[in-house]
Amino acid sequence: MRTRVKDFIEISDYTSLDRLITTLVAIRDSLPETADPELKMRGDDVFGRRLSVSYFRELSPREAELHDRYHGVASADAEIDALTQQLDSVDYERAAKRKAA
Repeated sequence: MRTRVKDFIEISDYTSLDRLITTLVAIRDSLPETADPELKMRGDDVFGRRLSVSYFRELSPREAELHDRYHGVASADAEIDALTQQLDSVDYERAAKRKAA
């Protein structure tokens, strides 16, 4: 399974409804079919409001390389499995009896 990331497009400078619709249609047409886009209004009355389009995209080759390097999914899982096996082999009842004696 490939990792996907959530990316954002901010629409903060729009003047008319027609221009906003044109911008949103262009964004929708440029996104991949599996993007699952969402439109939200963000901000407040003090700092202003803006529209934000969030969507999922595949990792770029560079991002995938860094993800594999720093997350080490296969090696981390193997290490955790080895530690779990070591902990499962410890006899805790006998260790508790030794402390009581």
